[in-house]
Amino acid sequence: MSQRIPNCFDMAQKAGRKILIPFITAGDPDPAWTVAVMHALVDAGADLIELGVPFSDPMADGPVIQLASERAIEKKVTLAVVLDMVRAFRKADTTTPVILMGYMNPVERYGRARFPADAAAAGVDGLLLVDCPSEERDELGPAMDEAGLDGICLVAPTTTRERVKDIAAVARGFIYYVSFKGITGAGQLDLPELKEPIEQIRAFSDLPVAVGFGIKNAETAVKVAAHADAVVIGSALVEVLSVAKSAEDACLLATAFVAPVRESLDNMG
Repeated sequence: MSQRIPNCFDMAQKAGRKILIPFITAGDPDPAWTVAVMHALVDAGADLIELGVPFSDPMADGPVIQLASERAIEKKVTLAVVLDMVRAFRKADTTTPVILMGYMNPVERYGRARFPADAAAAGVDGLLLVDCPSEERDELGPAMDEAGLDGICLVAPTTTRERVKDIAAVARGFIYYVSFKGITGAGQLDLPELKEPIEQIRAFSDLPVAVGFGIKNAETAVKVAAHADAVVIGSALVEVLSVAKSAEDACLLATAFVAPVRESLDNMG
């Protein structure tokens, strides 16, 4: 069983460091560049990577990530290809946690029972399935537990207190708080309203809390990190990468985006 996620958060806590989690869509803008971009993100200060699995109907995602998924699908990026990418990444990086974010359909097509073991063998540490709440995992849940894959759970502003308690009981790795109602890349964060729901999560769980949706730059990342253990940046980074012309260009763009966020988080005081 991989300990990369708990080790990552433990080391960060001891160092007084906030976790930075960039999201990219696997295979976008070019499948041949994804692994290099992942390494560039780590070199620029990412602590954990959230790798999006392309899907034709990503209902929780806004136009930026929808288009990224479409481009990757056009380039034949399947779930099996994504696992190959993680496997290649692990050849040079055996410590940075990688979680896959996606939807049930690709997992169903791959095979619920066999996917977790294959994912863990490839070097995946956690799985966040937007349209699969914990009580609907069926055989996927035990297979994830057996493979040592952390099931990352989402909590939303509309989640009831009782539901938060139920989620906390089964969540593994960390809990992902969706900062506002809506799709990725949309809306504006209501920062004062973050404190109460995060405190509610902490009342039921000792797991770290990551916040995503609506974090677009270093300024908002710092404000969110005042309440959370980790910040997730997705759409803004995916949009930046979408114009890359080469692997080198993509890596430079990724570094230029992530490095200032890392620096600002480290200088929070």
